[in-house]
Amino acid sequence: MSKNTQAPIPDSYPMTGGDGDYSYSRNSFYQRAGSEVAKSIVDNAIQENLDIKTISSSVSRNSFYIADFGCSVGPNTFTVVQNIIDAVQKKYQSDGLSSQVPEFEVFFNDHASNDFNTLFASLPPPRQYFAAGVPGSFHGRLFPESTLHIAYSSFSIQWLSKVPEELFDRNSMAWNKGRIYLTNAPNEVSEAYAAQFAKDMKNFLDARSKELVAGGLMVLTALSTPNEIYHFPVSPEFMFDLLGSSLMDMVKDGIISEEQVDEFNLPVFLASPEDMRRCIEKNGCFIIERMELLIPLSSINAQACAMNIRASVEGLISKHFGSEIIDELFGRFQKKLEESINLVEEIMTKRRNQLVTVLKRK
Repeated sequence: MSKNTQAPIPDSYPMTGGDGDYSYSRNSFYQRAGSEVAKSIVDNAIQENLDIKTISSSVSRNSFYIADFGCSVGPNTFTVVQNIIDAVQKKYQSDGLSSQVPEFEVFFNDHASNDFNTLFASLPPPRQYFAAGVPGSFHGRLFPESTLHIAYSSFSIQWLSKVPEELFDRNSMAWNKGRIYLTNAPNEVSEAYAAQFAKDMKNFLDARSKELVAGGLMVLTALSTPNEIYHFPVSPEFMFDLLGSSLMDMVKDGIISEEQVDEFNLPVFLASPEDMRRCIEKNGCFIIERMELLIPLSSINAQACAMNIRASVEGLISKHFGSEIIDELFGRFQKKLEESINLVEEIMTKRRNQLVTVLKRK
């Protein structure tokens, strides 16, 4: 008799904290490169789409509010925030309002389990803003109505609030046996992931639509797959497949059980531009000012790639399989990346897999 197996679903997926060799702060090169390549888009959006006069009435007490949703532990978030502030100051100056440049308040948001201690211990000492931490899921409300002037999120919205429940149901067509992601899976698995992403983005956009002032901007950067190439094998999801393959090799060697793999799935979905557009248009509160796929990297190596993914998912994997398998798992994973380095380079340095979306609150 078959049974339904529901794996415990963690309420958050923090990146590896601290500043050690495997920490996110030392191994977020891809996210850093993505922020750098998106910088000109953010700058242009602020110069062209931020209506200072419209939002001036909402700049209470001469304060300008910026939030980074899913900030993690730095240092990328600090660079992004400073770039935004520089662009806003330039906008005030170009509009002839240099004497009216407001004070800046920056809210760093992530789940309560995020390493806020490391984040705030590494705050740049000479900075042009006041800083505050806001713990909580960005899939819900975090700020009072009409508070924020600019909302930003980088490589965070691809993280789902939970793994679709159907993936753990042995009686479901979406039961994802022997896999940890949607690559090489039945269509029902992809559909379950897409449905969960749509629910999560609805909640995210509903919350931000209330928190942003009229005329405020939101910039979202995320891993993506082009509309015409939906998922595996020419997207970053290929590397999730290699990670799952590494786990299955450990099953064959008796290190972990197949049931453990069956009960584990990555809570990540790489939305296409069309997926994003549908969610935004359904919400109806934002104007899409720009939506563009970019190539963030010019080169990559297997070790750096393995370390980056380890920093992102080590906590999630340790919680399910135990921390004792981590070194072995990522050693095997790096070897697979080395064996497939030509395809990895093709995906990460020649394919447009970073989606930058600029939205304006109606």
